[in-house]
Amino acid sequence: MTPNPHLLLLACLALLTPAAPAQHVLLEAEQFADTGGWDVDQQSMDQMGSPYLLAHGLGVPVRDAVTRAEFPSPGRYRVWVRTRDWVAPWKAPGAPGRFKLLVDGKPLAETFGTEGEAWHWQDGGSVDVGVEATVALHDLTGFEGRCDAVLFSKDAAFVPPNELAALTKFRRSALGLPEEPEDGGSFDLVVVGGGIAGTSAALSAGRNGLKVALVQDRPVLGGNGSSEVRVWPEGKTRQEPFPHIGDIVEELVPAKGPGDGNAKGGPTYADERKLDLVRAEPRITLLTEEHVNAVVVREGRIQSVVAQHVRTARRVRLSARLFADCTGDGTLGFLAGADYEVSKEGVMGASNLWNLTDVSDPAQVLVCECKDKEALSLSVRAGSVAAPFPRCPWAMDLTDRPFPGRRGFKGQWAGAPLDNLGGWFWESGFDKDQINDKGIYWAPYRCLYSRNVANLFMAGRDISVDHEALGPVRVMRTCGMMGEVVGKAAWICVSQQTTPRGVYEGHLALLKELMSQPGALRRAALGGPLAP
Repeated sequence: MTPNPHLLLLACLALLTPAAPAQHVLLEAEQFADTGGWDVDQQSMDQMGSPYLLAHGLGVPVRDAVTRAEFPSPGRYRVWVRTRDWVAPWKAPGAPGRFKLLVDGKPLAETFGTEGEAWHWQDGGSVDVGVEATVALHDLTGFEGRCDAVLFSKDAAFVPPNELAALTKFRRSALGLPEEPEDGGSFDLVVVGGGIAGTSAALSAGRNGLKVALVQDRPVLGGNGSSEVRVWPEGKTRQEPFPHIGDIVEELVPAKGPGDGNAKGGPTYADERKLDLVRAEPRITLLTEEHVNAVVVREGRIQSVVAQHVRTARRVRLSARLFADCTGDGTLGFLAGADYEVSKEGVMGASNLWNLTDVSDPAQVLVCECKDKEALSLSVRAGSVAAPFPRCPWAMDLTDRPFPGRRGFKGQWAGAPLDNLGGWFWESGFDKDQINDKGIYWAPYRCLYSRNVANLFMAGRDISVDHEALGPVRVMRTCGMMGEVVGKAAWICVSQQTTPRGVYEGHLALLKELMSQPGALRRAALGGPLAP
């Protein structure tokens, strides 16, 4: 076929013709060169497609977040800021999250964070700029101002998209990111979540010879037990008959000393200690500030996960034989289609926050679950006549006992009305120490894997327990011990070509043998012996 010379000429001219200048300059808030006093909040990435900056100043305005923007050409640009009024859902006045946008030190006329309960692009008017400008977020209140992104557009008629799919496509195009994630490698085990549970799982698996990727969406490890949240990890470790389960946890979290505890100074939580321990293991690839938001599943097995960098939005695909959900929220399991159940009755909610009840409404009072109210505290049916309470021969005689609520009782419940205490103290044992007087018991290994996703482990607060059983297993050192067991079980899965369930069904004795070995031991190779 003879090529058309006119078409060839047009093609060559197209190659020589300079591309039209970009119409948009997108500044993702989390990518600001200096975030100042604003914090990067990645918790809503799955709903928003991106993190945002949060001005958490406890009523004191935080330092400006500042960056330098480059423009394709000088001139007039229309400005959009993606934000929201976070108190609008309950129609509260005042818009506490107010902030200004400064361009070259001059504030735009619009005040942002003042309208709309949903995330949206708030119109900021127009501004004249050169080829570069300094852009800053100036907090006005210190009460949780929120900024997702700032957009400058040469097209005065352009309105940026809000719908998630369209917005995500727009973001990736504006940032010059590829459509498909890059190849991040193949592993024996990918651990998602770098709290105490996930970090312990990664260290345990790596020391047993597995090639491990540890994916954490924050810049530090430890989760609640890090300098970012500052909750001191509690829980019993190294208990019989497996006194070495907890060895790794104690490497990560030293014994509690004087002055240690909740809400202490950042150095108390030893972020670098945790990072150094992981970095010292040659078989562990550590990915910090990476958020897993996509999963590939085939025939009931996870093939790979996709992690998006919290700041750059770059994505990588990680493949593995096994995966461990240590997110605390069951994020990986949910994305993979793992079976789960959620109880909607008889629980306080995800954060154990108090329910707000209108005590003048009998319907609300009768289903109230707040045990400290002076109304009925249980879900009951209202009666129309008085009901006698019979003497019970099996009940303890508390006539002369310092029962909470009686005169002379000292402690948390001193002076509390007796009708308020039935929900708390109907059993004996109120005079015992709930820690020192409670026996230690082991949770079943079967809690640590999915029943329908064949290669998915879980460790930490998202394991398979109901809300009552979560009480004794939820503390961080206990969660870390789960991670240690998962790491050992993962080695059995790879070396014996089995599944997490298969470990229980056919190799439980081997798992118990590994649980009896010190956590500091390492294998020279996957099938090799353990060594100091």
